Amino acid sequence: MPCKSNLVRHFGHEGPSVIDTSSVRPRRPGEPALALVGLGAPRPDPGDASPHAFPDGGTWRTEIPSVEGPEALAVVLKESARLDVPVHRVSQGSGVWMLTDAEITEMTESCAERDIELCLFTGPRGTWDIGGSTRTESGGAGLRARGHDALAGCVEDALRAAELGVRCLLVADEGVLWTLHRLRAVGALPADTTFKLSALSGPVNPASYAVYERLGADSLNVPSDLTADHLTEIRRVSRAPMDLYVEAPDDLGGYIRMYEVAELIRRGAPLYVKFGLSKSPGIYPYGAQLREHTLATARERVRRGRLVLDLLARHGADGGMSPLGSRLPGELRRFPTPEGD
Repeated sequence: MPCKSNLVRHFGHEGPSVIDTSSVRPRRPGEPALALVGLGAPRPDPGDASPHAFPDGGTWRTEIPSVEGPEALAVVLKESARLDVPVHRVSQGSGVWMLTDAEITEMTESCAERDIELCLFTGPRGTWDIGGSTRTESGGAGLRARGHDALAGCVEDALRAAELGVRCLLVADEGVLWTLHRLRAVGALPADTTFKLSALSGPVNPASYAVYERLGADSLNVPSDLTADHLTEIRRVSRAPMDLYVEAPDDLGGYIRMYEVAELIRRGAPLYVKFGLSKSPGIYPYGAQLREHTLATARERVRRGRLVLDLLARHGADGGMSPLGSRLPGELRRFPTPEGD
């Protein structure tokens, strides 16, 4: 007998009957029940699907964000095992400079044991700087690294993290990104280091997405309010992996797009599905004063991931996930560097 996720109960004139929908996979939310009353959705257009995938052939991976230290990581690992949530990457938002060497080493070792990618944020950012423009109504220069010293701080963070085994770095400034890419090109950073563009500075159109790829980004957060059409537009010019909160923190809009995940993957692949959390106060920069809240939210982010995975399975859209342990983005396009790369 077909599994329950393939059955829709139909209440006809002769009583309820069950329709097997297993031949119509994957399906959209509410289908084919809506079709029974003349409200079926149009067939997806094959022309708007992304033609790209990760090098391993997968179309999507998972990420748990805001994992701010070893304790939060331990919670995520325990909860992901309990709920059977596969995790490709965990990321941290407070910055390398907010962690001790021992904490970074503990996190890298824990992730290495489970073949999970660890991504740490680099250094100073404008929103924490003494400059007043970011606190104006316009938001000023945003997260950018103000001046040479802030740029140098980000580079210092990157070098320190790399020495401690971190191979993925979060970046919020295009100048920092280009500088780190150049350092990678000349061997000052390991060749397998990847750079992930922050959601707080993510591109919103195809041209800017392509520029960030060429500046050295290996994975790009895009704002969670982009439409599926926007993702298709981006995929016509770039195959660089995309990161998208399917539930966004409040300071990124608080959007909850769980029912759209299958379509977001179809349009945006290769895509990192990020399990964020709305209705939850910010935790950057993290410290012990936020411990209980941070651990509780880490646990709930994993649970949100389970909800998304269950939803994909119910819709027959859970295929195509990259093998666990996959992390590299594949061949991407870059601007030539002054060093001759």
